Amino acid sequence: MPNRFVRKLRGFADLTQRDVKVLVEATSRARPYPAKFDLIREGDEPGPVIAVLAGWAFRYKILPSGTRQIMAFLMPGDACDLNIGLLAEMDHSIQTLTPATIAMVPRAEMVAILDSYPRIARAMYIAQLVDEGTLRAWIVSMGRRSSIERVAHLMCELFIRVHAIDGLSDEGLHLPMSQVMLADALGMTPVHINRVLKHLRDARALKMVRGAVTISDPSNLVRIAGFDENYLHRRLRTAA
Repeated sequence: MPNRFVRKLRGFADLTQRDVKVLVEATSRARPYPAKFDLIREGDEPGPVIAVLAGWAFRYKILPSGTRQIMAFLMPGDACDLNIGLLAEMDHSIQTLTPATIAMVPRAEMVAILDSYPRIARAMYIAQLVDEGTLRAWIVSMGRRSSIERVAHLMCELFIRVHAIDGLSDEGLHLPMSQVMLADALGMTPVHINRVLKHLRDARALKMVRGAVTISDPSNLVRIAGFDENYLHRRLRTAA
């Protein structure tokens, strides 16, 4: 199986064969984790840099009321907490959404790689900037988009991100999440999510059955969401 972490970084910089070898070695100690496993919890001392090689994970925070807010979905190729070691403790948790293969790269090793391999450093920092752009898009959704636009926008984003990993043959998209998880990501109730999905189905934009989403009319879904993929920076490729 190709190393999706390396594949993603190669989309941001022209990595040399030596760069690729270093990244493959750094993630060679990856191990499998079951679904619903906390890779790190809020309040923990920051640990290694986490790279997702297979499966999905997510960032989340539990409020004093016990409710959960999901702040990001992590897919194969994604890495997180590059600079979190500068802080004293974690301010959120990261949990696997599905069974996943995760590489925990010791922070000292990652710092040494970034210091010694400028192309890798450039790719990692660009990936982090894209993550921050995605977070800004989520903030806009939560603050200004209607519930229908919010759901449609997230579906467009997830479709593009999944497509970037391995490509899709059609408009099908498998989401390994329940309507409860979508509600926690979008600041809505499961009942409201259900109504919105029904509205999008009636609009013939998409349909969702047990985690499998079919985007019936991509252009219509993009129109409903007011979606512009510029924040994902898929066309970005730099020559270091």
